Amino acid sequence: MNKRPFAITLDVGSSLLNHTGSWRVERPTYVDRLPPCNNACPAGENIQGWLYEAESGNYEGAWRKLVEENPLPAIMGRICFHPCERACNRVQVDEAVGINAVERFLGDYALEHGLRLPDAGPDSGKRVLVVGAGPAGLSATYHLRRQGHQVRLVDSSAQLGGMMRYGIPAYRLPRAVLDAEIARVIAMDVEVMLNYNVDDIEVERESGHFDAIFLAVGAQLGKRVNIPAGDSAKILDAVSFLHEVAEDNPPLLGRRVVIYGGGDTAMDAARTARRLGASEAVVVYRRNQEKMPAHDEEYEQAKVEGVTMRWLSTINRVESDKIVIEKMRLNAEGYPEATGEYEELGADAVVLALGQDTDLSLIARASDIEVSDGSVQVAENLMTNGRGIFAGGDAVPAERTATVAVGHGKKAARSIDAYVRGVTFEVPAKHELAEFGLLNTWYYSDAERTQRPELEKVRRQDNFEEVVLGLTERNALFEARRCMSCGNCFECDNCFGVCPDNAVIKLDNGKYEFNLDYCKGCGICAHECPCGAIEMVPERI
Repeated sequence: MNKRPFAITLDVGSSLLNHTGSWRVERPTYVDRLPPCNNACPAGENIQGWLYEAESGNYEGAWRKLVEENPLPAIMGRICFHPCERACNRVQVDEAVGINAVERFLGDYALEHGLRLPDAGPDSGKRVLVVGAGPAGLSATYHLRRQGHQVRLVDSSAQLGGMMRYGIPAYRLPRAVLDAEIARVIAMDVEVMLNYNVDDIEVERESGHFDAIFLAVGAQLGKRVNIPAGDSAKILDAVSFLHEVAEDNPPLLGRRVVIYGGGDTAMDAARTARRLGASEAVVVYRRNQEKMPAHDEEYEQAKVEGVTMRWLSTINRVESDKIVIEKMRLNAEGYPEATGEYEELGADAVVLALGQDTDLSLIARASDIEVSDGSVQVAENLMTNGRGIFAGGDAVPAERTATVAVGHGKKAARSIDAYVRGVTFEVPAKHELAEFGLLNTWYYSDAERTQRPELEKVRRQDNFEEVVLGLTERNALFEARRCMSCGNCFECDNCFGVCPDNAVIKLDNGKYEFNLDYCKGCGICAHECPCGAIEMVPERI
């Protein structure tokens, strides 16, 4: 039998009142706030949502919630540089939740258990051409098929995957994982054309009777600079180098290899050179470590594998068996300046890792599509000035990462869906951000982050075995449970237990509501809520 607390009643005419509204200045209300991890995810994943499923051991449910937004979790669990973790509120308690590691675990779990992506939607009768089969193109294809649109996916290479295959070495992304996740997308009845070059986008549209086009061509042209070099000097760009290695046709580099640049591609090229037999792999970069664009984890892995750095240096000229480097210094604004001091460095080959460009020749005759600084200019919905032509990934001005590209593919698919249906896609409004100050972290015990195991250094020297390994089920479960559910109720019963007036009602679905007949507005529930999911609002008069 449920009992209610004793309530004072006042005789007002013929009515007995037990309402407490007149006593309150504020009343509590349950709210949903935007977790910072979700807010920081370029792919727009509901990270907190799938972590909630994972922490209960419902791995299939967690994977299905994950692939609502991103069809490539086993891939992204390996190559994403996880900005979600930098935003994680748990950083201010101990360490960020290992979101990326759990994502990889769920992706691998789905592959091991043969889980399939959701079926394609009912046929809309609309046709879309997707040019480029990298992360943006594959993501767009997946979401377009879910919306019921027919998709032709074309790529100039012999295999699908774009820069995930031809730019990211196998020691970071095993090809079996890449192939398996791509195959699930293609299994959604996607028309694929490989070794296919689109020369003129307008001709292609007319001949194929496409209702819309998505350009996801990627940045697969390595930038080059004019460096004085002898006739016998061996100079190649990092993009071509990594592409040839991916095709199992690596070039001969020699024993001493110099890599010119400071980004992730430079680290990949240096680590790859070591695996191909280079006894010395030296990265020459014109700034210092603090200014280096490569992610810290990539740099640290390179150091472990014997890659060395020459900071504040630039290549002056290249000869047959050596390079001449000029020492640099940073000025007050942080820009490198020449010092006039030179030094020689032995080198059998030089690999240029100075950035990438996109081949946009396919839109050269599309005068209505604006190109600036080598990038296609797009509106908020990723549509170009060309009618029904959208673009994303490396082709547009944005950070060039696989996760950004996946997010662009999803966004483009939703915009294309609205375009071909003749409607406007309305972006849902975001909730207020769940900031750290809203949490009551007293309820969260210390729990150190689980570190992913790594392949021993001695086993990396002459092969492309995967270096960073996955979590066990036990560790993945533990890591998922470190999530603090920032801003959203996770049914902990705290409000139900601490209310001095029994004004919190527990519902059959596990959620709660307030019985304002008994609530005095004391605010204890809001103060004691671990995740900041209760807000005190001014009482209505």
